[in-house]
Amino acid sequence: MKIHEYQGKEVLKKYQVPVPEGRVAFTVEEALAAYKQLGGGICAVKSQIHAGGRGKGSLYNPQKPAELIMQGGVKIAKNEQEVRDYAGKILGNLLVTHQTGPQGKIVRRLLIEKGCKIARELYAGIVLDREKGMDCFMVSTEGGMEIEKVAAEAPEKIIKAWIVPGIGLRPFQAARLAFSLGLSGNQHKSAVKFFLALYKAYSESDASLAEINPLVVTEDGEVIALDAKMNFDDNALYRHPDIVEYRDLAEEEPAEIEASKFNLNYIKLDGNVGCMVNGAGLAMATMDMIKLAGGEPANFLDVGGAASAETTQNGFRIILTDPHVKAILINIFGGIVRCDRVAEGVVEAVRGLGDVKVPVIIRLAGTNAELAAEILKKSGLNFLVAANFQEAAEKVTMAVR
Repeated sequence: MKIHEYQGKEVLKKYQVPVPEGRVAFTVEEALAAYKQLGGGICAVKSQIHAGGRGKGSLYNPQKPAELIMQGGVKIAKNEQEVRDYAGKILGNLLVTHQTGPQGKIVRRLLIEKGCKIARELYAGIVLDREKGMDCFMVSTEGGMEIEKVAAEAPEKIIKAWIVPGIGLRPFQAARLAFSLGLSGNQHKSAVKFFLALYKAYSESDASLAEINPLVVTEDGEVIALDAKMNFDDNALYRHPDIVEYRDLAEEEPAEIEASKFNLNYIKLDGNVGCMVNGAGLAMATMDMIKLAGGEPANFLDVGGAASAETTQNGFRIILTDPHVKAILINIFGGIVRCDRVAEGVVEAVRGLGDVKVPVIIRLAGTNAELAAEILKKSGLNFLVAANFQEAAEKVTMAVR
């Protein structure tokens, strides 16, 4: 689960991670009130969406998408009038960044944040290294840049420390990370304290990502999180009802929200071949096979290892909510799941939805596959049945073409 920057900073504050003083605002009036509460002076007016690159993004009128309103979704205001102007231009408009894609996201809330005197901009991030089975704490002197770009162009500037499960980030590791950034004296002490607190926040909140970019050193030698991006493990959210409250459904794909109601793992993609598969590994392989056949997957949809007629029907319906889908590939391997139940679900879904205008290609293998084939044949519906994995991918690609 993703949350907004200001929410991430609220989580960090609970663990004594230093962050600038700020207030969230949903209207221009609230932005002005927040500015006054912060004591005036220089402040940042920051758009809040679930995407990076906000400062370099472009704001457009959602009613007239070609009408550019302003460059940049993060602005520095020197007085009350500038806060009013920037808040008015950002709120309710479409912010397009390299992470949102051309469709952009509507900005519905702002973070009004007190300015600080920046001496240096750095980077800090924590993520699970699945290859090593350990959390990886990364720092870099290249603050303010995308870490992916730094990794591609100057990987030597990313310093890493791996954290042994059950032990946590050790003070000597935090000290080494601070030294690698060229920090000394009070700056070094502040950074060590910051890194230890950040890892505690990441670990105890069951986060899957904590990224501070930029991490800034102020002219007073303090190390603070000028930005904060935090993602959380969905499977651990039952332990954190306070974090669940941060969920912003307006920032999520409607189809993904609908899928979560039925415990379906659905992620929308940019292609035109709808995919329904049981098992994450088979789903990834199916998308690869579609790509190799010259097609583009429109989604990742794992209906689970024990797919039933009901989950199949719901999955089929959710796929069809995407107007870009031109064909559907159903690829089921019956191990625990029975292929005949999946076939019944598909037949019920197509009949229930009425006139399904896109071709449906089905490949069923495993438990009761022969019975499933009979159900599909006797349904009277126009399914295209594939005998194997490769044939299924080729048929669905040809159907789209």
